[in-house]
Amino acid sequence: MAITWIGFLLSLFLLFIISRKSLWAGLVVAAFTLGVFTLPFQHIWQETYATLTDPSILLLSLGVGLIPMIGGTMELSGLMNDLINNLRIGKRLFSAFSPALLGMLPIPGGALLSAPLLKKVAKGTSGVKQSGINVWFRHLLLLIYPLGALLASTKMAQLNLYVVMIYLIPGFVLMFILGYLFLLKDIQGKVNYSSDFRLKGLLIPLIVIFIAPLIHSSLITIFPKVLPEIFLVIGVAASLILALGFGNSRWKTIRLVWKKTGPWRFSLIIIGMFLFLNIFKASDASRIIAEATFSKTFLLVGIGSILGFLTGRVQVPVSILLPIYYSKYGTNTMTCPVFALMYFSIFMGYVISPVHPCVSVSLEFFGAQLKDFFKLLIIPVLISLVIALMLGQIFL
Repeated sequence: MAITWIGFLLSLFLLFIISRKSLWAGLVVAAFTLGVFTLPFQHIWQETYATLTDPSILLLSLGVGLIPMIGGTMELSGLMNDLINNLRIGKRLFSAFSPALLGMLPIPGGALLSAPLLKKVAKGTSGVKQSGINVWFRHLLLLIYPLGALLASTKMAQLNLYVVMIYLIPGFVLMFILGYLFLLKDIQGKVNYSSDFRLKGLLIPLIVIFIAPLIHSSLITIFPKVLPEIFLVIGVAASLILALGFGNSRWKTIRLVWKKTGPWRFSLIIIGMFLFLNIFKASDASRIIAEATFSKTFLLVGIGSILGFLTGRVQVPVSILLPIYYSKYGTNTMTCPVFALMYFSIFMGYVISPVHPCVSVSLEFFGAQLKDFFKLLIIPVLISLVIALMLGQIFL
């Protein structure tokens, strides 16, 4: 029992340390570390082979790897600038939706794309408030966007992606209300645009962004017996092709996007997540940790938010919490509302994490201090988590 705990804690320690530089490498090292302490070599090999040969995992990995290519292509081709320049909304909503729309595209350092726009529009507000707006609203739509971290997370939990999205809508509404009250209320006026409105400039980027989830959700409904990850790849590929076509991209552009976004890293993250999950489930760690005494609500909300804060990630806490939850409460009890509560709690810790890249680059860009950033956002985050705890106590 002691050796199992040592292996589990060491694997988490290595995961936290290595993931600061490379998330996929941290997951793989953590998985094999846990396996060495808890499983015979033959079982480690079996779980590794099963993960690397699972068609659904491989297709999911491919689809997720293509997603950042869409964002990179839209950035270099100017499609994203067209979208922002043709929103034609007031400063308050522009301050919210410009980082929110850009946030749906997983571009490394993507917070720096919306930061200059925000600085131009939100003049008169402090640097720390601009940092808070940029971070908070960048992740608003990402909470419910089906091609973000939610995609792989619901796959791990074997839950319907779009049903989970419905249960996350109250969290989305809560985030918007709190963001408005604490961050946007004092921003007023209209945005001064330097060019005329173009409907085409608004619609084309929106089509590129939303065609992938539309194709994905439609085809899995029409063909429920076909592997759903096939439709994910089709949808994402269609979105990428449209981005390349509408952006008049050339081969040189594709190479630049490939180099800048590093899509292989996103694919390897998916492999690492499922490798860690499968080795954990096969080990004694799941049974031993399940014997620990803590409530279901505290596990999902309390530990979930803490892991989100400590790791500055969403996928890592999900990878850790799911097998622990399964061991203690059974796989059948992980329903869509239970998962949504856990995911939202992780998300709130992740949003303000000091190791979250969006936080660090926003603070640097706007010249703000981390302690002031915490003072600004700690209250809306705590309100969100208290509401989550109350819902957990009532419904779980």
